Amino acid sequence: QVQIVESGGGLVQPGGSLRLSCAASGVSLDYYAIRWFRQAPGQEREGVSCLNPSDGRTYYADSVKGRFTITREYGKNTAYLQMNSLKSEDTAVYYCAVDSECTVIAWRFWGRGTQVTVSS
Repeated sequence: QVQIVESGGGLVQPGGSLRLSCAASGVSLDYYAIRWFRQAPGQEREGVSCLNPSDGRTYYADSVKGRFTITREYGKNTAYLQMNSLKSEDTAVYYCAVDSECTVIAWRFWGRGTQVTVSS
């Protein structure tokens, strides 16, 4: 059984940083793609970043490029999303999803999300 658990969300002031974690069991993040999504109230879910297992390439939405970094820690089966220079528009529930490649449309394995609030 695959389980995905996000953590690390919270309240942070504009310009601050947070690191989100995505811990997986039942699937090896060494071989699966990891994608971070976010959804703000009243808005559609947005793909934020993806890490491809086959070549290690990373992808970012234009809105977070240069501020967010996706990584994974081999041996701990955990991925991270380092978020710097946070803005109020980054406020959302952040979800981690896992599947075979970043090109997947319908991601199979999801966490329940972690709330990120950027506010002064």
